[in-house]
Amino acid sequence: MPLRTAAPTGVDRLKALAHCADAASLRSAMREICAEFGKVTHLDIRTMIEPGKRLALCFVRLESEAQEQQLMSSLGVSRFGNDVLVVVDFLH
Repeated sequence: MPLRTAAPTGVDRLKALAHCADAASLRSAMREICAEFGKVTHLDIRTMIEPGKRLALCFVRLESEAQEQQLMSSLGVSRFGNDVLVVVDFLH
């Protein structure tokens, strides 16, 4: 009997984003995740470095607030102003 693998959870998806090598690959991965919920109308990624950490702040907008709400529920993230905010802690 074949083993079934569970669909990735929001936490799994966020952890997978931490493996992105750079902002370009993170942008692509974010678009792929968001596409499940609707068309991405805005995606802005800001990277920052703190002692011992490399972070990315991803500001996302989809076509509708309902789609954004589904994305937020799935990933366990919240809003920052009008955008959905996804914080990625890159692995070293």
